[in-house]
Amino acid sequence: MRGKKAIKRKVTPDPKFQSAQVAKFINYVMKNGKKSVAQGIVYDSFDLIAEKTKKNPLDIFELALKNVGPNLEVKGRRIGGANYQIPMQVKAERRFILACRWIIEASRERKGKAMFIKLADEFMSAANKEGMAMKKRETVQKMADANRAFAHLGR
Repeated sequence: MRGKKAIKRKVTPDPKFQSAQVAKFINYVMKNGKKSVAQGIVYDSFDLIAEKTKKNPLDIFELALKNVGPNLEVKGRRIGGANYQIPMQVKAERRFILACRWIIEASRERKGKAMFIKLADEFMSAANKEGMAMKKRETVQKMADANRAFAHLGR
């Protein structure tokens, strides 16, 4: 690695729920710097979740992120002319980022509805351990389990 490591900046909590995680998620949803549009999408999806489930949308949000975040992932490593897929433990910060990315990707792939509806549906299905984001997590976990024999190379 060249240069210095990037400094971690504090994310200010979002105005409605006072949660740093929700603020980060809004930033991931944002396209072309349109933060107010992203906030509207996330807040509307939270309102829809509260309306449909009669539960606190923050609880559903956190449960969905917890369910979708992977524990293991594979990283490619070249050893002696061969490439091995080595299963690695996922740190908490990366687990959050991957869960957010997969939920947003899965909701964007759904067709025919407004984004806030697709996002709310994906949150609710992820909280119930269903949906495209959970399928992505399962494939990553299966890949890590299949390559468990190479775990000793990761040290």
